[in-house]
Amino acid sequence: MKSSIFTLTLSPAFDKSTSVDRVQPEHKLRCDNPIYQPGGGGINVSRAIKKLKGQSVALYPIGGDTGNHFKSLLTEEGIEQITFQIKNWTRENFIVVERETNHQYRFGMPGSEIYKEEWEQMLAVIQDPKNDFEYFVVSGSTPKGVPDEFYSRLSKIVSQKNARLVLDTSGDALKHSLKEGIFLCKPNINELSEIVGKELVTKEQQEAAAMEIIHSGKVEILVVSLGENGALLASKEGIHHVVAPKIEKKSTVGAGDSMVAGMVLSLSRGKSYEDVLKYGVACGTAATMNFGTELCKLKDVEHIYSELGGK
Repeated sequence: MKSSIFTLTLSPAFDKSTSVDRVQPEHKLRCDNPIYQPGGGGINVSRAIKKLKGQSVALYPIGGDTGNHFKSLLTEEGIEQITFQIKNWTRENFIVVERETNHQYRFGMPGSEIYKEEWEQMLAVIQDPKNDFEYFVVSGSTPKGVPDEFYSRLSKIVSQKNARLVLDTSGDALKHSLKEGIFLCKPNINELSEIVGKELVTKEQQEAAAMEIIHSGKVEILVVSLGENGALLASKEGIHHVVAPKIEKKSTVGAGDSMVAGMVLSLSRGKSYEDVLKYGVACGTAATMNFGTELCKLKDVEHIYSELGGK
């Protein structure tokens, strides 16, 4: 299969979301009709790319009835897919929005364990010459059973294909991938502090830490999420800052994935790094304007991108 962008989700989740007036203990809560959506880091990236009029191929493991329902939902959205059958059922997540406060309660279930022969099969399929891509996006948590070596082996495969690895994960998975080299990674400020081993309080400290990683040669583009303060992008060209516009937030689910989708799509379209960051922030901000895991809407993205001075 050929596409400019492939995404990989090791721990997909069948997301159910609803709303209640107020969350109270020891009470039966009357909920709105639930919304069922396919979720997980790379899955959300592929879904957001589709909403932005782009194309990608989503790779992910599925198991059980939840996995079959998950696949059918993605098919309805027109997402191209490569699935890997696993023994365990695809996990479920539950999201509740309290209307009185607009507080969001997110219940994340453990990822389905993946066995050695299963993740080995994934690497073989990714390595298959029939599967051709320019950007390979890995996003989301790592389930039980997948060792850190998976990421270093994946990084080598992507490099052998002369493609670019985009990573949005954390912990040991990020550290192992950094050893092999990454085109783009997106840590938040706390994760960046862990990588460099020091506290980053000021803007100057944050920029210095980002450039330290760039100069190490391990990452070509480093995007640091700064929450309400937007994001910074570091590369050999220097630093770019974009401040997110103030809007009324309804949900933060999938905002980071929408941001990654916007950046990778912009890169595939040959945009400048400054515009890549602006479009990414526009997508992430637009995603917070919707309930559940609806992700970003193109009209909202285009409006915010224009406000940010995007070209």
